[in-house]
Amino acid sequence: MSVRTGLVVAALWLAVAPLRAAVPEPPLRDIPGGTFIVGSDRAEREIAYALDERGYGHDVTRQQRWYESEGERRTVRLPAFRITATPISNADYGRYIAATGHPAPDVDRATWQDYGLVHPYARTRRFAWRDGRPPMGREDHPVVLVSHADATDYANWLSRETGQRWRLPTADEWEKAARGDDGRYFPWGNDFDPARLNSHDAGPFDTMPVGSFPAGASPYGVLDVAGQVFEWTATPAGAHRHVVKGGSWDDKGCGVCRAAAGHGRPDQIKHILIGFRLVREP
Repeated sequence: MSVRTGLVVAALWLAVAPLRAAVPEPPLRDIPGGTFIVGSDRAEREIAYALDERGYGHDVTRQQRWYESEGERRTVRLPAFRITATPISNADYGRYIAATGHPAPDVDRATWQDYGLVHPYARTRRFAWRDGRPPMGREDHPVVLVSHADATDYANWLSRETGQRWRLPTADEWEKAARGDDGRYFPWGNDFDPARLNSHDAGPFDTMPVGSFPAGASPYGVLDVAGQVFEWTATPAGAHRHVVKGGSWDDKGCGVCRAAAGHGRPDQIKHILIGFRLVREP
């Protein structure tokens, strides 16, 4: 490269750098490389069912075998990675909407009813955006009503804007970030504590500002990985489906809030219980 060409490249970089810096990166937590325990065993699943029975007063999750698809407890090795400390917030996502004109989070009545979910359509309205803006007072809540493609598109946009590579975590990456390397059931240990997360056991039956439960942090300081919202991952769960992890604000028990728990959801669904966080590659 000639000196003249080098100066031109440098000038172009300096012109672009301020634009990239204008998009703040979400706070990150470092997850070290190495082995960790993933999945669950019979004893853990029985504890999860018992928690649900105590919370709900019935054994539906046991009868429907909610936790039988969890992989058996085993050791997995992963390289080091960085993951956002909390789910992506409405404020984070709002910068993407403003910059790209991507459709804002919402769902129409007919589509919602086609999902066949237990939540009435009226409940979605407090999460729906208006005129490209999140609901007032919810800027720091996790974004919901986003499909798997919406989450992926946001990651691609953030990659372009920051010059870093952002993507959804795999289910294994998400699980390590949530439980550490020792196979604990919840981010804080094996005993369920409703004061450490946003679930229907003690929460407001709604989303809350991200990071509201510092006592519920994982060993790596990752927040909101139990309760609050389920989170999209990059791991497929059949045709046009991906795994979601974490439990949500409307769950009780909370067996589904364990790090090992997870289930598949259709990629196109825009749910009031599902948001996402991202991994930033080196």
